[in-house]
Amino acid sequence: MTNQLKTLKKHLASYNILTEEEIDNFIKLVSYKKLNKGDFFIQEGNTCKEVAFIASGIFRSFYHSSDEKEATYCLLSENSFVTAYSSFISQTKTNENIQALTDAELYSITKEQFVALENSSTNWLRLFKIFAEQEYINLENRIFVLQNESAENRYKKLLETHPSYLQTIPLQYLASYLGITQRHLSRIRKSVFY
Repeated sequence: MTNQLKTLKKHLASYNILTEEEIDNFIKLVSYKKLNKGDFFIQEGNTCKEVAFIASGIFRSFYHSSDEKEATYCLLSENSFVTAYSSFISQTKTNENIQALTDAELYSITKEQFVALENSSTNWLRLFKIFAEQEYINLENRIFVLQNESAENRYKKLLETHPSYLQTIPLQYLASYLGITQRHLSRIRKSVFY
């Protein structure tokens, strides 16, 4: 078993819900996928048919605004799950794009496998409920921060929680994620570091 699969196993075990057998069965189901920097996990207009554990790499989720500008609303890195959530659940076309910002390695399961897991054990239902609750909390926190925190505070929080993003993610995507212009981000960076 690779170190990445061991990390996935440990991640699932950390919730203290699944049995060791259930985790081992999950590990047998996953498919390994490698994406190059710039590749898409999903693009708008398609239906998301998988959920994946990010073993390595960074992803951004974005959509096109009414004036065709890209708006980055989510950044994801290793040891988290990625999917176009509403599309995955409803099996409808997504408006979302999820793109690898670095080379990335994933372990994915299909919608059919996901449903089979849900039907196989109440433990999986409990775990998926926790995942859904975490998604909701993350979304609520994101909205709260965008509406109530200054741009400088949003940048400082990102610096505290994900310092690697600042070295890895292009400025235009960081600025979009923070809800500011690239010029404003440059000014904030100067004021924070000097």
